[in-house]
Amino acid sequence: MTATPAAGQELPALERTITLVDMVAYAGATWDWYGLHYDPAFVAAAEVPGPVVDGQVFGALFAELIQDALGPQCFVHELSFTFRNLMFAGETVRCTGTVTEASEERAVVELSATILASELGEERPAAAPARAVVLLGTADGPGS
Repeated sequence: MTATPAAGQELPALERTITLVDMVAYAGATWDWYGLHYDPAFVAAAEVPGPVVDGQVFGALFAELIQDALGPQCFVHELSFTFRNLMFAGETVRCTGTVTEASEERAVVELSATILASELGEERPAAAPARAVVLLGTADGPGS
């Protein structure tokens, strides 16, 4: 997107299925080797339906959603969200966002992440409420 976003504008949704391979790659990149995210014995002992997606993945997906919609020169200045439910390997999440405030320099985006129904569970919220303050860049860099 090159134009300034407008209040009320909905960002294109981002859907992503998170696989166990994705989760192991994420663990390697972040050095977060907590067994609940990949270890079958640990998962079985915890009595959950499968490996649990690391919650910070939702932050990464929100940032991807925003940058895909607002362009590569935007900068996520603030991001906050509250976890609502566990997501398991093999499930699909849909991230959405709506611009609630906008100017030439910044935008505020209200976000949500919803886990879609699967054999592991019903549709349910993953992260909400969620909010980002985004600085809108220029050729010289983000924001003012």
